[in-house]
Amino acid sequence: MSIASLKLRPLLVVIATHCLATQCATSSHAADGAANSAPKPTSPLDCEKLASIPNTEGLGFPFAGVHGNALLVAGGANFPNGKPWEGGKKVWHDTVFVLESLGGKWKQAGKLPRPLAYGVSISTPDGIACLGGSDAERHYADCFLLKWSRGKLEVATLPNLPKPCANFTGVLLEHTIYVAGGIESPMATTALHSFWSLDLSRPDATWRELEPWPGPGRMFATMGGQGGALYLFGGAGLKANADGEAERQWLTDAYRFEMGTDWKQIANLPRPVVAAPTPAPALGQSQLLLLGGDDGAQAATSPDQHRGFPRDILAYHTVTNRWTTIGKLPFSYATTPTANWHGRIIVPGGETRPGIRSNEAWVARIVPR
Repeated sequence: MSIASLKLRPLLVVIATHCLATQCATSSHAADGAANSAPKPTSPLDCEKLASIPNTEGLGFPFAGVHGNALLVAGGANFPNGKPWEGGKKVWHDTVFVLESLGGKWKQAGKLPRPLAYGVSISTPDGIACLGGSDAERHYADCFLLKWSRGKLEVATLPNLPKPCANFTGVLLEHTIYVAGGIESPMATTALHSFWSLDLSRPDATWRELEPWPGPGRMFATMGGQGGALYLFGGAGLKANADGEAERQWLTDAYRFEMGTDWKQIANLPRPVVAAPTPAPALGQSQLLLLGGDDGAQAATSPDQHRGFPRDILAYHTVTNRWTTIGKLPFSYATTPTANWHGRIIVPGGETRPGIRSNEAWVARIVPR
């Protein structure tokens, strides 16, 4: 069932409840027919490669989502003219790519209003909500919808955020988008302690500023939703060091929020998780998954010596309030969105280590046992 056929629901993967084994199986098939004919992997989480996104350098934190039964990936940033340690400069992009079937090939669909990356993207029945983000000069409060209709890309406006924001996180619950944290400018030395909502069911909708979580401000956190509640996991705080430059604080705290109630702190993460693919996919009715992300263990390592981000899958159980490690991924990404397409988790490439992106898009599904 496609996202387009669903009424306003969270951007989450609704999957029959299974217990995950300890290994994320990989396979080379991408089309459904090939998947059905392949031997069943030993793990119920089956990860497959889609066609590679046609930007050879890969993209850091593009917008991505599903509309009109198609997967769209838009914008993003990379280092096409040399790595950062070689003096290369980051470049922001405005190209929108579309994939119309799991076994298909990407094609260029159009352009964003401007080069953008590091915003929040949320799939809704009316289009992919693209919120905030940055370019080489500044951060933006602009919000818009990307729509795929009759083979053409359309762009519609949404209300602006209360202030410019990038490196933040968001999720859709019922008909309302919630976003949290981020930073207001490229030179910020503090992360935002902000929590905003936009009710898409209201024709006169504007962003509401809500009471934030009781912990510190943060950027690059991960949000997910289960059972009418949203969850905020980890991320990084910022403070100015002795030279006045931004310094990261690696966070492990986590929080639960449900409209009409106060925020509640929940079990800490077993390790820091910064810039994990977001929103956090749901597993069944009581688990949320963190797929990799940066744990800060190599923060002092030279970028050209970095070994890549963790591949383990952390699962938070919303009933028992416990974390478990339930397997490993065949990829290791940070700064990338997730989407739900044909009941599968989509991770459209991302950052594999500082300064390095991958254009390999992955799809994960639960294999019947």
